[in-house]
Amino acid sequence: MRILFKILFIINIAIAVILFAPTVFAQKPDINRDISYCARQAALTLKNIPIDSSANLPRNIANGSRKWKYVDYNDWCSGFWPGILWELYEGTHNTKWKIAADKFTRELAPLSNHSGFDHDLGFMVFDSFGKGYALTGDPEYKSVILRSADSLATLFNPKVGTILSWPSMVKKMGWPHNTIIDNMMNLELLFWASKNGGGKRLYNIAVTHAETTMRNHFRPDYSAYHVVVYDTVTGKKIKGITHQGYADNSMWARGQSWAIYGFTMCYRESKRQEFLDFAQKVADIYLKRLPADKVPFYDFDDPAIPNAPKDASAAAVTASALLELSGYVPDKAKAASYRRQAIAMLASLSSEKYQSRDHNFAFLLHSTGSKPAGTEIDAAIIYADYYYLEALLRLKKMEAGVNGRDMLKNYDVKSAK
Repeated sequence: MRILFKILFIINIAIAVILFAPTVFAQKPDINRDISYCARQAALTLKNIPIDSSANLPRNIANGSRKWKYVDYNDWCSGFWPGILWELYEGTHNTKWKIAADKFTRELAPLSNHSGFDHDLGFMVFDSFGKGYALTGDPEYKSVILRSADSLATLFNPKVGTILSWPSMVKKMGWPHNTIIDNMMNLELLFWASKNGGGKRLYNIAVTHAETTMRNHFRPDYSAYHVVVYDTVTGKKIKGITHQGYADNSMWARGQSWAIYGFTMCYRESKRQEFLDFAQKVADIYLKRLPADKVPFYDFDDPAIPNAPKDASAAAVTASALLELSGYVPDKAKAASYRRQAIAMLASLSSEKYQSRDHNFAFLLHSTGSKPAGTEIDAAIIYADYYYLEALLRLKKMEAGVNGRDMLKNYDVKSAK
């Protein structure tokens, strides 16, 4: 009887494995395979980019479509496509990617001549020219980066202690001085410029912005507001609200991922312990609330869950951030946990469920831009692809024994040039 029971138990287990195998994600991505996959998809995109239009930078592919929506250099997402091409050059050493990256990067050069129009200069310029300069040392790239950093710095309000994120929203929304959590990402442009000819002033702006954000942008559980509105006269916080999340008091997934990445980067550039401690706090609340497949819904508090749209871009940003963060955390057990979580996220993103594959030419499906605005919902979005590939490259370096700040160095490419 016991033997029969064991046989039936084994059969039931086998049936369960077969039935649920399609939803089980690999524990670890195949890094070289996934980088090659990204290269194939990018080659298809490159082949289909319009040659007779100034709007030739991929931004998104709507759910069910195979065609990219293209934007010009003024769009906040303009830097991600050239950034992807630089990442592919770093990952494959194939000079065709360098040639293409240079072409699309130079299209963004006029951005450095605009004075303080938007906080997104960091995304637009540093993810393109910054990546390119790290790989080539081109002095023209450096000049663009430094001019752009000076432009971004004009948006800093010393009374408030942060950069004005959206000048256009001052009148449109009645937000006198608004700062969004995304802005943490753009401090990297200021940090880099301060150490490469831009001066200490830029460093001080970046640190002050991060300190002010740390004080005012988070709830007691370390979840982030999307937007904080300040009084320009007193410099005091008026309110914390959302613009792309579910509600003012909810945790918008991508906003939390910007915070994890941003404070990790701030620690890297400043070596200030409070930034490292805070990066872990904002990471821990995010990780605590993740669904089983490690890819969050666009907002952790939308009551429509599990029928709310996912946001693969938040998973990609967080995976990349956690890999770097794991190289700084002195607690070995916690560092290893961050690495495992990041690898699990990449494994999930690399699965059939999330990779675009034959659906379209992007890398990933199921990102959400702005649910409240009804835009880019359950779509393929260019910044998801950028951070996914960045995370794969970081993991590859980690497996070669490179951690923390050293992951930003491009040993292989420079030796291959």
